[in-house]
Amino acid sequence: MNRGLLIVLSGPSGVGKGTVRKEVFKNKNLNLAYSISMTTRTPRAHEKDGEDYFFVSEKTFLENLKKDNFLEHATFVGNYYGTPRNYVEQLRDEGKNVFLEIEVEGAKQVLSKYPDDEVISIFLLPPSLAELEKRIRGRRSEPEDIIQERLGKAKREMGLKKNYQYTVLNRNVKEAAREIVKIIENRIK
Repeated sequence: MNRGLLIVLSGPSGVGKGTVRKEVFKNKNLNLAYSISMTTRTPRAHEKDGEDYFFVSEKTFLENLKKDNFLEHATFVGNYYGTPRNYVEQLRDEGKNVFLEIEVEGAKQVLSKYPDDEVISIFLLPPSLAELEKRIRGRRSEPEDIIQERLGKAKREMGLKKNYQYTVLNRNVKEAAREIVKIIENRIK
C-alpha cells in the first residue's frame, strides 16, 4: 500500500475553504481523508466536534503542544488552532490522501516540514477583497473588530500565494472544486 499524500488547501479567512473542500470530497476516487484541526475556539452554530474541529480546552491544547503533537499551530483572534500530527500520520500510513484545510501561517509550517513530492499545496483566492468582506459579514458570527482583523490579515495573506504549487480562484464553488480535483488526480495517477 502506498503512503498517502498531504493536500494543503489554504487561503484567507472567509474565502470558502470549507465549502470547496466539501465539494471536492464528493469525488470518492481520490481516497481522501479530512484532517480535523484542534482549536480552543467556541463552535459556530453549524459546527460539530470531531467533524469540523476537535474543540478542546486551552489546557488540552497546550498539553498537545508540549508533546510536539502538531504539524502546525497558530493563535488567531485569541484562540489556538493546530493540526494533530499523530492523526494525520495514521491516515497517511493507511494510504489515505490527507486533506488539510488550514490558514496561511499553518500551511507555511506544514510545507516547511515535507518535501514537495509528498504535498500538494493549493491557495484558494476570492474573486475580490470586496467579495471576501461580503462573505465574512454574511456569516453574522463575529463582532466588527474581529471582522476588521480578519480583513486586514486576508490582505496580507494574499501576497503569499506565490508560496504554493497551485492557485485556484473561488468565483464558483463547483468550478473551484473541479479544478482542485483535476490537480489531485494528476498527482495520484
